[in-house]
Amino acid sequence: MTLTEPTPEPAPEHSADLDVFPVVAVVGLGTMGAGIAEITARSGRRVIGVELDATAADAALRRIEESTAHSVERGRITADERAELLGRISVGHDLNAAAEAQLVIEEIPEQLDSKRELFAELDRICPAGTVLATGTTALSVTRIAAATQRPERVIGLHFFNPAPVMQLVEVVRTVLTSAEVAEAAAGFTRGLGKSPVAAGDRPGFIVNGLLFAYLNQAAAMYESRYATREDIDAAMRLGCGLPMGPLALLDLIGVDVAKTVLEAMYAQSHDRLHAPAPVLGQLVAAGLLGRKTGRGFYSYAAPGSSQPVPDQPVDGGAVAVPGRQVRSVGVCGSGTMATGIAEVFAKAGYDVTLVARSQEKADRARAALAKSLERMVAKGRLGEADRDAALARVTASGSLEDLASADLVLEAVAEDLAVKQELFATLDKICRPGAVLATTTSSLPVIQCAMATGRPQDVVGMHFFNPAPAMRLVEVVSTVLTAPDVTATVLELCTAVRKHPVECGDRAGFIVNALLFPYLNDAVRMIEEHYASVDDVDTAMRLGCGYPMGPFALLDVVGLDVSLTIEKVLHGEFREPGLAPAPLLEHLVAAGCLGRKTGRGFRDHARR
Repeated sequence: MTLTEPTPEPAPEHSADLDVFPVVAVVGLGTMGAGIAEITARSGRRVIGVELDATAADAALRRIEESTAHSVERGRITADERAELLGRISVGHDLNAAAEAQLVIEEIPEQLDSKRELFAELDRICPAGTVLATGTTALSVTRIAAATQRPERVIGLHFFNPAPVMQLVEVVRTVLTSAEVAEAAAGFTRGLGKSPVAAGDRPGFIVNGLLFAYLNQAAAMYESRYATREDIDAAMRLGCGLPMGPLALLDLIGVDVAKTVLEAMYAQSHDRLHAPAPVLGQLVAAGLLGRKTGRGFYSYAAPGSSQPVPDQPVDGGAVAVPGRQVRSVGVCGSGTMATGIAEVFAKAGYDVTLVARSQEKADRARAALAKSLERMVAKGRLGEADRDAALARVTASGSLEDLASADLVLEAVAEDLAVKQELFATLDKICRPGAVLATTTSSLPVIQCAMATGRPQDVVGMHFFNPAPAMRLVEVVSTVLTAPDVTATVLELCTAVRKHPVECGDRAGFIVNALLFPYLNDAVRMIEEHYASVDDVDTAMRLGCGYPMGPFALLDVVGLDVSLTIEKVLHGEFREPGLAPAPLLEHLVAAGCLGRKTGRGFRDHARR
């Protein structure tokens, strides 16, 4: 299954040890099967390719020939190596040829009955010692193995598309798969230059089990009109560093494929979060399957194209509302976020008043800002004159009264609703009429901050991401009372300070946290249930999805206490059982294992 736009990697070296499966049969030579045949032959093994009929077999061989020709053009292999590689591959349409192989890998369409029929036939044809592997992405390996008389020699080998490029292979054991077979299969994938991770036979294995629940929630978020497709995708790319947004990824994978995987997961888990969002079924029924049909969540230049194009214009669009004028900005707080936000506005040319609980704390915050600007100069990212001008625009104060004339005031104080409400009540008395009041909360209800004032129409959420000077994303959160021109003001302001704003409503988690933290919670449940190791889960998500960090590395960076708080907020708002914090996360927080900041979380950082 394709999960990302892959970055080409060096071709794997020939395996020095061909004692494990010197002859491999691949049944089903579509894109995935052909790729597996190619990399297996590249490792020095003989490959027997099997397709349904002579026409399909000829097309498969041409596919392999074209792929290897491209490898020569790109300098990944030589012409002589290509000739040798092709000489090790035979392609036909007689399944009986698989009897010569010590390992048979199945890559036919994702239909349980078809796979079971094939495995029953392979069981009859192949010698008793032959290992049979299914390439299923979501179906039960156990049920496939049950069609044979050798379930102990049946295993899942879930390669990722394109197989010649993607490093990850999930090695899926059932309760009956022998340890010897599992180790041999893992050794085989290592011989191909891949990184195997061990997984048990459960819905979606590791990667799809975590990925598709997240994609499903993103589809449901879009369907509810909570945020636009562009804003959802931009939020996850810019806020989490993901290679693709979830809706663009669904188009790449194929909406029909995603629906099939989710249905298979739901059939086994009965978790409502795995039930395909209705919009997926509607798109499939309409034939809008993503890139391959030229339209899915987005429209594309042509079927198979990766180039998105604007949708057909719709008459009667909303009339843009002009924002209010902002010349001066106030920032309440003295921590990293407050200092970073003040720096962002000062560098963009705004006069900034940085207010802390005392003049001493305010001066320290301004000094931290000065150090940050100095680091930028040292790295060549900012000129000395610009540094001096930005710093000159920042006034440090220990009194909220100094915010009386500000056009926009942002609070970046402790993530405590009572603290924020008290501050907003005070700002309501101090700030001039028409001033925009913004909260940078990441999880608290913006409306509850707004109702602490007599001007809730002037209150909005501006959720910056840490570190504010570096992270481009800002979630602009409008409540049911936020005035349209206030939202417009903040959107314009974000663009002016070179940030990418995304709009959303006032509900728990906004966009990023509402999609990110259930995924992290699901990962914790995997470990809690002893399904996979911390390292295997992190490796799987990095290599299988191109994520910059695995979920446990990210949890340790964010802080397990912070993560637990956000999980509780999400569960409290949506009351979805699947969003309840994993008990293991609660236990670690109770034990003071909060991640990197305490030296121990899911990993022991003190020993590193």
